[in-house]
Amino acid sequence: MNATKIAKPLFNIAGLYDGILGLIFLIFGMHLFTWLDITPPNHVGYIQFPAALLIIFGLLFFGIAKDPKGRSYMILYGILLKCSYCAIVFSHWIISGLPWIWKPFAIIDAVFLVLFIWMKSSLEKS
Repeated sequence: MNATKIAKPLFNIAGLYDGILGLIFLIFGMHLFTWLDITPPNHVGYIQFPAALLIIFGLLFFGIAKDPKGRSYMILYGILLKCSYCAIVFSHWIISGLPWIWKPFAIIDAVFLVLFIWMKSSLEKS
C-alpha cells in the first residue's frame, strides 16, 4: 500500500488528537484537575504552556498530512514529542507512580510513536 495514502489520515488524526487535547487543557485545565480530584500545579501557566505546545504540534501534523512525502523531515519532530512524553510518563509510572490521567495519553502516544517511526521510514523508502 502507498505510504502517502496511510500518512495523510494518520497525521490528520494526530493533528486532531493533539489539537483537541491542547484546547481542552488550555481552556479547562485547572477545572479538569478539580473535576478529576487530582492535585493541580501551583500556577495555571504550567498547564497552559504544554497545552499551547500540543496545539502547535497539532498544526504541525496537519501540515505533514498535506504533503507527507515532501514534509517527511518534519515527522522527526513528532517522533521527538511522542518520545519525550512517553519517556517521562512511563518512567514516573514505573519508578514513583503518577496520576492516572496521564497513563492513557502515554499509551496513545506510544502507538503514535511507533506509527510515526514506521511512516517516516516508509516515506523515505518510497
